[in-house]
Amino acid sequence: MQLATKRSLIMTLRYSVILIFTAVVLFPIYEMLSTSLKFDVDAFRLPPQWIFVPTFQNYVDVLVGANFLRFFTNSMIVAVVSTSLSVSLGALAAYALARWRFGGRTVSIVGILLLRMIPEVILAVPVFTLFNRLGLTSRLGLIIVYTALNLPFNIWVLRTFIMELPFELEESAIIDGCNDFTVFTRIVLPLVGPGLAVASIFTFRIAWNEFILSLVLTNRFTRTLPVAISMYLTDTGTEWGRITAIATIIAVPAFIFTFTAAKSLIMGLTAGAVKG
Repeated sequence: MQLATKRSLIMTLRYSVILIFTAVVLFPIYEMLSTSLKFDVDAFRLPPQWIFVPTFQNYVDVLVGANFLRFFTNSMIVAVVSTSLSVSLGALAAYALARWRFGGRTVSIVGILLLRMIPEVILAVPVFTLFNRLGLTSRLGLIIVYTALNLPFNIWVLRTFIMELPFELEESAIIDGCNDFTVFTRIVLPLVGPGLAVASIFTFRIAWNEFILSLVLTNRFTRTLPVAISMYLTDTGTEWGRITAIATIIAVPAFIFTFTAAKSLIMGLTAGAVKG
């Protein structure tokens, strides 16, 4: 009986800690959603008003005004195109680094990792200076930057997945007459599907949510949704209701994309965790 009581106490304590951490993680999301459904007067009321009459006026103001559709289209084009390019090029480079032996291979691998450690804010000024001279302060310039920015991460992730594959599969395909490109497209890529899902999800979310580089490389016609948030920081004050409304809208595509590929994401993150 004493052992059962001890186990019950441990389980209660364990679930209590889990619930506390869950509440801490979910509270900012709740605060964002609730503020987006409040009038400005209710949003800053003290003590906080937990029960209130919701309003969708903030969403109406965001969706109807301020060229929302244009900014959404810009964000979607930049995120989808840069993700496709970065994952595709990353897969090709990862296959070469995982299977081919050449001079400077180790230096290249380490160099790619070091490039990923450079903070984006450090790149803002030199990237703007270079791209402004080249006339690439547009969606095209942003796509090029995001592709290059996410390429090191994709190479490292996909190289790890490719190295987990038995080389005998590729040897069998070569014996059957396949060249390197056919082996890569028909044998390797289908087998590293979970890895492609992991790379795509993380790359898409970075490109979709990035602010600093998008701020310096876009104008009023090509700005993306994260930059559009800054329009609600006005001289008369901060419009928190509209900011949280557009932030909620920005979060929806990332959530949908992540949960749609959740199975592949879990497979990718746990690949190689168990042997035998």
